[in-house]
Amino acid sequence: MTERQTQSLTLELINETAMLQFGNRIAVAISRGFEYALDNNPLVKVAEPALLIALQGDLGAGKTTLSRGLLIGLGHVGAVKSPTYTLVEPYDLAMGQVCHFDFYRLQDPEELEYMGFRDYLVESRLCLIEWPERGVGFLPEADILIEIVQLDEGRKVTLSGQSEQAKKIISQLDREKNGVNSAD
Repeated sequence: MTERQTQSLTLELINETAMLQFGNRIAVAISRGFEYALDNNPLVKVAEPALLIALQGDLGAGKTTLSRGLLIGLGHVGAVKSPTYTLVEPYDLAMGQVCHFDFYRLQDPEELEYMGFRDYLVESRLCLIEWPERGVGFLPEADILIEIVQLDEGRKVTLSGQSEQAKKIISQLDREKNGVNSAD
């Protein structure tokens, strides 16, 4: 049996502005991936399951801030609220439906079944999930895991993923970090 390789990228972001900007860069990389897929297979919009991005970090680490930057980068105009109380905030964007979940208040992963979580996976192009550890046993494996750790000043952000789509997105971000801004 062949073990799947993980692509990863780690950055240190100095403040909230840097977190928002990095969220925007992730959005650009995701958009490039979707545009490429649609150009090569117009049916992919219907056939592909949602890209799942799991965001882990302590309270106040910046999960919602990063999500806000990503949603704005995907074209959302207006406020981006934390879905802490509603569990989900859906956004209808040019790429299709994007859902932002926050499972902090989830008591049992089975609650996801009651809220129709599987339907969101089918109907959405992208799902951002804060506190994914609260859905263990019910959530499918995330395409991209984003771990945010608070430092004395700023945050350490690590992206990792094993899916082909995740590897392309992380590679694009890594090339940009190293000053090579080119698409495959």
